[in-house]
Formats: sequence, structure tokens, C-alpha cells
Amino acid sequence: MARDQKDYFYRRAKAEGYRARSAFKLQQINKRFRLIRRGDAVLDLGAAPGGWLQVAKEISGGRVVGVDLLGIDPIDGVTTIKADITAPETRELIRDALGGNADVVICDAAPNLSGNWTLDHARSIDLSRSALRVAEETLRPGGNFLVKVFQGDTFLDYLSEVRGNFRRAQSHSPAASRKESAEMYVVGQGFYRPPVKVGDVLDLLIVGVGKSGDGFGEVEGFRIFVSGSSPGKRVRVRIGSIRSGSAIGSPES
Repeated sequence: MARDQKDYFYRRAKAEGYRARSAFKLQQINKRFRLIRRGDAVLDLGAAPGGWLQVAKEISGGRVVGVDLLGIDPIDGVTTIKADITAPETRELIRDALGGNADVVICDAAPNLSGNWTLDHARSIDLSRSALRVAEETLRPGGNFLVKVFQGDTFLDYLSEVRGNFRRAQSHSPAASRKESAEMYVVGQGFYRPPVKVGDVLDLLIVGVGKSGDGFGEVEGFRIFVSGSSPGKRVRVRIGSIRSGSAIGSPES
């Protein structure tokens, strides 16, 4: 509490009527990436106490829905749902509240901390994966995604998962994050559904060569790069990873 009372963003949030200092994180992230635009439908996962809901409503002016296990005090023009974002039945409640697809899904949720950093990181990744699954089921094509993740051994693996579903994906730390914090935000822009998934095996005609020198084939206009391949050859490949609008395939023997 003593630290919070001395914190610039904490004091500023109190003065400006925001429910949490994290409101300024969303403002700063949105100023840089323009994830939320006027009229967007926004879904906020793990939304209590409502600081991000306040900012999302200010920016969008459109439909804003917040979900959390805890109750959220009313906010004008915002719909709130008391539910578990990891539960499959919550998806239907979200769809009903949105009345369609979301333009943006945001999540500033954090797990209950144990003090064991390995465990806390793993819990953070699990929670972030739940948020990503909700985004995959809820976002319109071209929509945006923002989620908080604790840094750790599997952070880059999670970032790769996000890259498999968005045209652009990167990590970012806003100025309003505390310097000692291990939190990082993952930003996904341009949601899409690739025509292939990791583990798929397919026969692929190599039709071109990328900048790296690897040959590539295409499935519905989606490029799949295969090391050591050359145009005109047909190869059998297994999809190993998907990121930022393309995939990497390994030749099957």
C-alpha cells in the first residue's frame, strides 16, 4: 500500500476516476498500436475491477463486455458477466452479450500468485492460452488481441502460438508497467484462420523461392516454406510451425 501511494500512475488513476492504474497501460498500448477504434465491439477477459473496461468504453463508444470470476461494479454502457473465462459454457454467455463477433479481445488477468515463480509463470501461460482460445472463437477476421503474460521459459512458445493466428504479433511493455514487474503484453493484429495447422501432412508443389532461399508452396494463397526445396518439385511435408502469415514445413521421408 505504501508503494502504491507513492506510485505516479496509482495517484493519477485515483485523481481521474479510474478503478486501477492499469487503465494507463491500455491507453499507452492503444496509442501505439491502435487496437481499439471508434465503434469497435470489445471483449475484456479478467476485467475486474474495471479499469480496462472504462478505457475501452471511452475509446470505442461501442459495445463493451467484461468477464471475470469476481463481480464488477456497474459501468455505464458496459455489460459484465460473472463467469470463468476457462469454462467452455462461458463462450455462449459471451456470444449472447456481444450479439456477434468482437473486434478486439483484451485480457489483463493474472493468476493467483504462489510465490513460486516457475509455478506462477506456468499458471500465467495457462490463463493466457485460455484467453487466446476465447479470442479464436470470438474475434471477427482482421480483429485484434491483447493479453498480459508473465515472462519465463515458455513465453516465446506462447508468442509463437499467437503468431499462428495473427498477421502481426509482438511483445510490448508500456511505460505504465512497474519497472520491477515481470509482466509483458502480447499484441496480435489481424486475426485470421490459417488453412493448415501444426502437424498436418500434405503434398505440396513448390512454386517459388523466398528471400531466405527456401522454396515455398501455397495452400489457398497461404505460403508454406520448405528448406532445401526448389520450384517445380512436389514434396510431402509436415507443418512444423505457423507464424505471421506463413508456415514452415519439414520434408517427410
